[in-house]
Amino acid sequence: MKETIADYIKGKAFLVCVDSDGCAMDTMEVKHRKCFAPKAIEVWQLYDIETKFLDTWNTLNLYSKTRGINRFKGLVKTFKLLATEGFKMPDLSAVDQWVQTTEELSNPSLKRAIEKTGDEQLINTLAWSEAVNQAIRDLPQNDKPFPNVKEGLKRISELADIAIVSSANTSAVKDEWTRHELTPYVEVLLGQESGSKAACIGGLKGNNFSDNKVLMVGDAPGDLEAALTNGVLYYPILVGREGFSWSRLASEGLVKLVEGSYRGEYQQKLINEFEATLK
Repeated sequence: MKETIADYIKGKAFLVCVDSDGCAMDTMEVKHRKCFAPKAIEVWQLYDIETKFLDTWNTLNLYSKTRGINRFKGLVKTFKLLATEGFKMPDLSAVDQWVQTTEELSNPSLKRAIEKTGDEQLINTLAWSEAVNQAIRDLPQNDKPFPNVKEGLKRISELADIAIVSSANTSAVKDEWTRHELTPYVEVLLGQESGSKAACIGGLKGNNFSDNKVLMVGDAPGDLEAALTNGVLYYPILVGREGFSWSRLASEGLVKLVEGSYRGEYQQKLINEFEATLK
């Protein structure tokens, strides 16, 4: 399994890109509830609004149309939202500026910005992000793929190259997929350090794939946006119906992809169904 776009070599006529957290792996809820939000409360000493912060964070990152947002964007958005509701929040203007201008939303990119500026807001944000990564590593190893994921990947791999395209930490994704013996079906893993999902899909698509032969499988609006940005196809994993979604992908969606009848009425029906599940 390769870990860069440059090392990936096209093997089959079709490419299926798959998100990890909340899509293939049942890890999204626990990571946000046990790692992301608690570590933000700890780093910025938000204990006086802990309950409100947790509720706002989880709604924004798990149950709304911003589900699956990059961790740094989610941090800035949560702080801004609470500020508009009248809570006195720490200043994250420098972090907001970095989020809007950096080419790569990752810890290495943040470290480079700190080396240039020495900004305290960026230093705190890096401390939070690294603490989140450590907290994820310390979680009990009870992560697991959703029902029908392994069977679905096996079926897909017979007809298409599979790429993991995730905004999560690469090492965490690799550990999880390896532990559950999913990596044999995967050609390339592109995590947070590889750039945005849209950039990763675009780079992979550059291996002589036409729009109708690339499918992005995801559980969040950001996955849909990344697909649309590149003109490729999108298949949604529905929150709370993940097992059904994977079964339908293998038995129906994959057939439509290979037959060339995916785009249009079929895809729009799935997108409508997907958007109706989020607030």
